[in-house]
Amino acid sequence: MTKINVIFAEQIYIISMDNKKLVETVAGKLGRSTNDVNKLLEAFAAVLCTRCSEMDNVSVPAFGTFEPKKRNERVMVHPGSGKRMLVPPKVVVGFKVSKVLKAKLQ
Repeated sequence: MTKINVIFAEQIYIISMDNKKLVETVAGKLGRSTNDVNKLLEAFAAVLCTRCSEMDNVSVPAFGTFEPKKRNERVMVHPGSGKRMLVPPKVVVGFKVSKVLKAKLQ
């Protein structure tokens, strides 16, 4: 679910857009079917997953950059039981907004 924060008169409103609404909006702007846009988004997600698993950054001009980061294994303590557990290493994906998009949002 995509969330956009809108600040107006010192109040914050949360506007949500689910996947179906996103696909319909993009399809309307492009003049394409929702099926085509859905395939496009699935293909983008697949490419993003593949490239980030290979630790490559994925840049989308005027939008931003998806950056994979390695998290090392660590020991954590379960708050309820106090039991120590080893959390395995993993790759997480961060997102850095482009200067163009940041300027448009301000």
